[in-house]
Amino acid sequence: MQSTEKGLVVIVEDDPAIADLERLYLSQAGFGVHSESDGERALAEIRRLNPVAIVLDVGLPGLDGITICRRLREAGNWTPIIFVTARDDEVDRILGLELGADDYLTKPFSPRELVARLRGILRRTAGVLVGQKLVLGALEIDADERSVRASGTRIDLTATEFDLLAYLCRAPGRVFSREQLLSAVWGQANYSGARTVDVHVAQLRAKLGEASPIRTSRGVGYSAAGRT
Repeated sequence: MQSTEKGLVVIVEDDPAIADLERLYLSQAGFGVHSESDGERALAEIRRLNPVAIVLDVGLPGLDGITICRRLREAGNWTPIIFVTARDDEVDRILGLELGADDYLTKPFSPRELVARLRGILRRTAGVLVGQKLVLGALEIDADERSVRASGTRIDLTATEFDLLAYLCRAPGRVFSREQLLSAVWGQANYSGARTVDVHVAQLRAKLGEASPIRTSRGVGYSAAGRT
């Protein structure tokens, strides 16, 4: 295990060649890296080490990546997770995002893209909208705390869900296309398709309930209801 000023990333991958490649590129990018190949041990180490992010293979033997993600989220652990999957199937992707993953990569992938995705997630987590508090109806978004409350009740969001909600709420009433949201929130337009935006919006609406300010402009995209 290494430790640097950029923080520790836990890699959970049972293919040694892929794990070594991920470790190499993340280390070169300035991250500390700790890797595990066993799901049960990985879950224990994630809880012990409190990393800044997790690179999580879906198809682990035994305790798989989806179960690890679910257990972390159910326990209130919202450390950013990038799923790595060999299954190029939209159902698997949507399932991962619904469970609370922040992003995913399909094998084979470029390790440089992994680093870029990870940097993007951590950059957003570090403080978009610093010093601002947004209030839309019953919804309150605190950028300093990166917290969201609906009618006073705190709502747990992934880093990506928070950034999507905050981005929409910064410009109430403005309609953004899916491509614009992919570019602004995920950092690259079209890299994972418009369906990714739809899934995150659906998750936000489910979590926020009646307090959700997100509106659909059919055939165009999404907006946040006007400030109240």
